[in-house]
Amino acid sequence: MVYHGIIHRYKGLLDIPQNIKAISLAEGNTPLIPAPAVAKALGASFDLFIKFEGLNPTGSFKDRGMTTAVSEAAHSGAKAVICASTGNTAASAAAYAARADMRAVVIIPAGKVAAGKLAGAIAYGADVIQIDGSFDDALTLVIKLSEKHPIALVNSLNPFRLQGQKTAAFEICDALGEAPDWLALPVGNAGNITSYWMGFTQYNTLKNTRLPQVLGVQAAGAAPLVLGYPIEKPETVATAIRIGKPARGEEALSAAQVSNGMIVSATDEEILAAQDLLAASGIWVEPASAAGIAGLKNKINDGTIDLEGKQVVAVCTGHGLKDPDIIAAKFKQPKILPPDLMTLEKEILHG
Repeated sequence: MVYHGIIHRYKGLLDIPQNIKAISLAEGNTPLIPAPAVAKALGASFDLFIKFEGLNPTGSFKDRGMTTAVSEAAHSGAKAVICASTGNTAASAAAYAARADMRAVVIIPAGKVAAGKLAGAIAYGADVIQIDGSFDDALTLVIKLSEKHPIALVNSLNPFRLQGQKTAAFEICDALGEAPDWLALPVGNAGNITSYWMGFTQYNTLKNTRLPQVLGVQAAGAAPLVLGYPIEKPETVATAIRIGKPARGEEALSAAQVSNGMIVSATDEEILAAQDLLAASGIWVEPASAAGIAGLKNKINDGTIDLEGKQVVAVCTGHGLKDPDIIAAKFKQPKILPPDLMTLEKEILHG
């Protein structure tokens, strides 16, 4: 059977116009990958699964929310969409706008967006504008523009974004038969943690699938929810979560509290080590996507959480190809050898 995307699969559970025409790229239905080697490396005996959202059409979880946001915008007669972005939202908005034959305008902080993400937005035909400011500055501007002009805002402030993103929680429960004991995921603008909690809560009400404890993880240089105040100039190698004033911050804190979970931070070094750990198991993610694993490791090491015998899902939000420069900078160019069998044998067998 042909898969038609999350609106087709879960429409009756989404708070969207039921006569809406889906603007879809067959997003969702991403794999839940067992990761026993990663769990072992984290130093505890538990069942770990990676929800690999990097296998969505534009390479990140943003596609789940963008299909619902752009579908609703088109349904309402909008001819253009706008967003502020650290990269993934820009690429996703541009792709779905192109699918809907709509104009996309994306505002990004100058010099702060990974090349793989910026390339996507340009490839899909968006009007990309850089500002000499932060993501939070860009978000303030696009909100004002959307209020003043007939252009649909598709950042996670748009409630239809959350309707699409919550379907990842549905998929996890469908795959496991119930919610995991813990859900670990990165936190940037906080729309994703909010939507996961919304999804798990809704499914539990309908199907008694339990509720997970939620571990949200911010980068140490961009951790306003951990520190308790906005960060004017957030800095982290995890560009997707380089946000100093999360739009859904209060909802994220509530999800952590109500779930008996927590929001913590991890250093860039810890995040990059977690990225390497995932890659060693065949799962290449962008740095921000590894934050959940980094946070898990920290909390296991300091004894804050006991995962012995538990079932844990870590959400990896974006593919490694989104930010390849991080990996490229670590390694020298491979050797160049002559196309000679003896030379290759010597290199391969003897180093």
